[in-house]
Amino acid sequence: MTDVVQLKRRGFGETMRRDAWWLPQLGAFTILSAFLVYATWAAFQNAHYEYGPYLSPFYSPLLFGNSPHAWFARAPGWLPAISPALLILPFPAGFRFTCYYYRGTYYKAFWADPPGCAVGEPRDSYHGEKTLPLVLQNVHRYFLFFALIFLVFLAHDAWKAFWFGDEGARHFGIGIGSLVLTTNAILLGGYTFGCHSLRHLVGGYLDRFAGRPVRRTAYDCVSCLNRGHMRWAWASLFWVGFTDAYVRLCAMGVWHDWRLL
Repeated sequence: MTDVVQLKRRGFGETMRRDAWWLPQLGAFTILSAFLVYATWAAFQNAHYEYGPYLSPFYSPLLFGNSPHAWFARAPGWLPAISPALLILPFPAGFRFTCYYYRGTYYKAFWADPPGCAVGEPRDSYHGEKTLPLVLQNVHRYFLFFALIFLVFLAHDAWKAFWFGDEGARHFGIGIGSLVLTTNAILLGGYTFGCHSLRHLVGGYLDRFAGRPVRRTAYDCVSCLNRGHMRWAWASLFWVGFTDAYVRLCAMGVWHDWRLL
């Protein structure tokens, strides 16, 4: 006769793990919190977001204003007089906040759900993302379309960053800021084009790719980027914040933008 062993549910934080399982969660909590604080502060500044041919990604596209980067000189009367970043950032922020990778990261780091593999949770039940508010995470597939559009704007900003206006004439040149904005567009492109939702969109719902070489190639390309989705996610998050800080500090006269060409 085999004895029945009753399993006891672990209390919050209880575990037999001897490694520093809490270290990745602490790092994610610190980095994400710092980025949220900085991005919120930068969005409310409504200043120092452009320097020569450089435009901060937090303020791109700049629709209205007395700036060479603005599409239109005057804003419509019904539009509230607020920082342009407050109208722009909700779209890329929504894409990141609902990202499959980031969900798993901040669920652990901020909600301790779960705090780690084989670590006791603070809740007695799990309902998944089938009820409010977590069911709203499914809007990620729709934010994907906005993220793809914003990549076009950022790529255009990167191209403009190589054209300097000296003495009334525009000419091609390379500054440190040119490389910073170009790197930003590349990293955000790698993160966006490796999205799980995009992989599903280009062919993930098909049972087979026979007779569909274009969709097979697109699926393989997205899958290649998707395998490094975590690295793209963190690198692009850090760099988009650094890009805004670089443009801001140059505009404030704290940093000098070195011209390489």
